[in-house]
Amino acid sequence: MKSRTRMRWMLLMALVLFAAASCGKQVSRRQASEVIDLSGRWNDVDSQQVSQAMSKDALSWPWIDEWRRTKGRKPVVMAYGVKNRSLEHINTQTFMKDLERAFLRSGRVSIVADRDQRLSVREERTQQQAGLTANPARIGKELGADFVLTGVLNSIVDQEGSESVVFYQTNLELINVQTNEKVWIGDHKIKKFIEKSKFKL
Repeated sequence: MKSRTRMRWMLLMALVLFAAASCGKQVSRRQASEVIDLSGRWNDVDSQQVSQAMSKDALSWPWIDEWRRTKGRKPVVMAYGVKNRSLEHINTQTFMKDLERAFLRSGRVSIVADRDQRLSVREERTQQQAGLTANPARIGKELGADFVLTGVLNSIVDQEGSESVVFYQTNLELINVQTNEKVWIGDHKIKKFIEKSKFKL
């Protein structure tokens, strides 16, 4: 009788240990360029696709050459931000920073700090002028933006049963600060088909 109870306890302990081991978390490193789509929602691959497509399109339009021809210098751009009007919480800063980097890397466009960054820099400059640092910056040397880069991200979801289609559309615009003229309008569309398994083990 004792041996039977002992066997039951050992079997129970083995089951508990097996369950605990199967619930453990495993993490593996992957290449940033690898496509991994777990939920069907917006992810890093979508962000990369938007930034690559938009930067290539923006740099191919004639606004840069026209500006340089009439002004004799590179255009100065400030990233104003993108409004997220999708149904998800999406950090649009990821592809906007990639766009800024692509503009700078092209050597044809200058980028200035955005509104929040300017406030921080101005605070530092004020402290320098107050004599709190050894090398004070000169006031009145800020480079103003010629163009602002802004936009909106929208999404549409169509669902029936276990199947759904999610459509994302990103629209970006470059606007002349002085004239309000739109010199570039870019858009990028992403459509995802999501099919949930009907049977779960």
